[in-house]
Amino acid sequence: MRKQSVYNRHSLKRIQDYPDVLTVEKASELLGVCTKTVYNMIRRGELQKQNVGRLFRIPKSYVLDYLGIEPKK
Repeated sequence: MRKQSVYNRHSLKRIQDYPDVLTVEKASELLGVCTKTVYNMIRRGELQKQNVGRLFRIPKSYVLDYLGIEPKK
């Protein structure tokens, strides 16, 4: 059985407005949490990230996976 997402079409349009690779600040804005929470999610392994030098970048596909949203193909 497929997991039902709590996000609707209007939320998906908002998500599409974000770039494909997010900063921690943009990811926190998209998730509706503070940046400290995003860092904690990364540290706990709940949210994946990529390192670009010393910076964290979070591909939007990782955020969609976390939210349980399948990207459109």
